[in-house]
Amino acid sequence: MKKKGRPIVAVVGRPNVGKSTLFNVLAGERISIVKDTPGITRDRIYADVEWLNYKFTLIDTGGIEPDSKDVILSQMREQAEIAIATADVIIFLVDVKQGLVDADTHVCNMLRKSRKPVVLAVNKVDNPAKQMAEVYEFYNLGIGEPFAISAANRLGLGELLDAVIDYFPEGAETEEEDERPKVAIVGKPNVGKSSIINKLIGENRVIVSDIAGTTRDAVDTEVTYNKKQYVLIDTAGLRRKNKIKEELERYMFVRTVAAVERADVVVLVIDAEEGVTEQDAKIAGVAHERGKGMIIAVNKWDAVEKNDKTMNEFSGKVRDTLSFMPYAEMLFVSAKTGQRLPKLFETIDMVMENHALRVQTGVLNEIMTEAVAMQQPPTDKGKRLKLFYITQVSVKPPTFVIFVNDKELMHFSYTRYIENRIRDAFGFRGTPLHFIIRERKENE
Repeated sequence: MKKKGRPIVAVVGRPNVGKSTLFNVLAGERISIVKDTPGITRDRIYADVEWLNYKFTLIDTGGIEPDSKDVILSQMREQAEIAIATADVIIFLVDVKQGLVDADTHVCNMLRKSRKPVVLAVNKVDNPAKQMAEVYEFYNLGIGEPFAISAANRLGLGELLDAVIDYFPEGAETEEEDERPKVAIVGKPNVGKSSIINKLIGENRVIVSDIAGTTRDAVDTEVTYNKKQYVLIDTAGLRRKNKIKEELERYMFVRTVAAVERADVVVLVIDAEEGVTEQDAKIAGVAHERGKGMIIAVNKWDAVEKNDKTMNEFSGKVRDTLSFMPYAEMLFVSAKTGQRLPKLFETIDMVMENHALRVQTGVLNEIMTEAVAMQQPPTDKGKRLKLFYITQVSVKPPTFVIFVNDKELMHFSYTRYIENRIRDAFGFRGTPLHFIIRERKENE
């Protein structure tokens, strides 16, 4: 069975109606775990949310502020366009205290024309008994029943989410595991993603299947190579939607995030002539944060004038910009000539294997003991860090828990040192490793 992508829900509304509050409440505590990794957007515009048996990705269009210092209406129009293009269901948020205003009506007309399911939420209803008359005023928008909520006080959210879930594609709650490797091919527009995919598929185009019930234009393509099946999640072909450049880039980014979410391995395609860009780093940052296997494919390598140092110099620049993911595999390819593209499948297989690799606890502890003997753990004010025990708790990505006497003493650099020793022993090429540091007393 085809694994459907998570439904995407977007929140649209005027400034100050409480979009961010609603977003943070629904996203739970997870939202504060924005790591300081270079290249990751600080304002999280998306989050994973679970409600009952359903998992969906929530987009805060408020985090997608237009660069122009334009009037509120054009801001909202832009947010609504992103939501309409991206989401399966839209939550339209209005404010009971400000009442129904013109901008609400304009945006509502856009949403209605889109034929996308819209759930109307009236925020800041702290006292439903007294405020219901004001809530009913929003029936005038003509998009159905207004749900009275208070994001700040967490009132009415259950009914709102129940209404949202009613619009999810059938089967969204029972995602069956699809064992085939899922590979997202991502990158800026015009770097050659489509050409690479077409070359990889060659005559093997089995089925290009749209994901049932959703309106994503990320198309899943099934490919067989050496009798093994792969699912390519293609984010190419997203150019048509909008003419405006910045708008397109933000829209692309949200779309790319949705593709990365669903993938096991991410192939970031970079243009050899242009080199690695800030936008590439942003996309790589999302994949890194989500713990995905990572391959950097430098395309159009045939067009670059080369001497014996070119490849090393180019690799060095890419590694510098993406310094937070030294584990990423790098391939120099050409979609035009097909150069090294068969190697891409081999690399995907290797990265998949490493992403799901489990190491026995005994072996891990031997490596850690040896590492500690070779390089003494740091001390602070006379107290020395002690590492008691390490164990692997999960895969995809491989995640380890290290028990220590004092978490504060376990500096990032020492964790990196232990990580490097584990990588020396097992390679783990192409996959990030996650470490969780737990404290326990000496005699436990």
